[in-house]
Amino acid sequence: MTAAHKFSVSRHVLWLCLALVAIVPCDDASQAGPAAAEAPADVHFYFVQITDTHFGTPDTAKRTAKAVEMINALPMKIKCVLHTGDITSNKLEHEPTVAASLAAFKRIKAPLHILPGNHDIVVRNRIATLAIYKRKYGKLLIEAHYDGVAFIGVYTEPLAADFPLESFDPLKRLAAALKRAGSRPAIVFHHTPSVDDFYRNRMHAGWDSTLRAKWTKLLNAHNVKAVIAGHFHRDEHHWLGRVPLYVSSSIAGMWGRQASFRIYEYRNGKLSYRTQYIE
Repeated sequence: MTAAHKFSVSRHVLWLCLALVAIVPCDDASQAGPAAAEAPADVHFYFVQITDTHFGTPDTAKRTAKAVEMINALPMKIKCVLHTGDITSNKLEHEPTVAASLAAFKRIKAPLHILPGNHDIVVRNRIATLAIYKRKYGKLLIEAHYDGVAFIGVYTEPLAADFPLESFDPLKRLAAALKRAGSRPAIVFHHTPSVDDFYRNRMHAGWDSTLRAKWTKLLNAHNVKAVIAGHFHRDEHHWLGRVPLYVSSSIAGMWGRQASFRIYEYRNGKLSYRTQYIE
């Protein structure tokens, strides 16, 4: 066989191999190709945040009742309602106040997920108020799922005020919950924001810097789309690394605040909101 003939045969073999490669994909391509080509499912829903109702202060019952009425009448379907703490105003040991709050929340038609704030489980009396909270309202860690999105609520006042709470470590509990959520998008909610607090024309220190750094690192190590908080009685927006922090204004009328709640719209990993004021 001449060298030219050998070259001609080799060339035909080469073209045949290339054709087979084009027709028959390798295993990796067959697994990755179709999935990469498919558009993600359109995940779109609404949920509501209320915060700092402070039952036991003037007009709170009336303000909360109006907010509940407005939430129930919203034209969009609400997946859930989050209450980000300070249910009462240091009144957890006052049974009529607790009963009034529970009666108001019972009227909410959507599923309600509620957490305590610094005026619910009171540091100086945390054993007694913790027991009441668990008995009347529920757990310190909440895990719920809506349309593939994990909602994780965690009681973080031991981090905000830097005090120990026996058998409950917020960072460890949140880490475990995020691990259970896996790769699913997550929304984390709690009471006191980890950032500094600006009021009376000066900055007030927030969480201990070491605890704040651990919190931020943990959030950014997972698929957390947003953190939602209350406590400030103001609308604020911050960034915890790549994770946005949304702080909502309150139901309670302290400092002359107009009562409000917030409607969040989740669409494919992004969150927007509208603040609604009580008429």
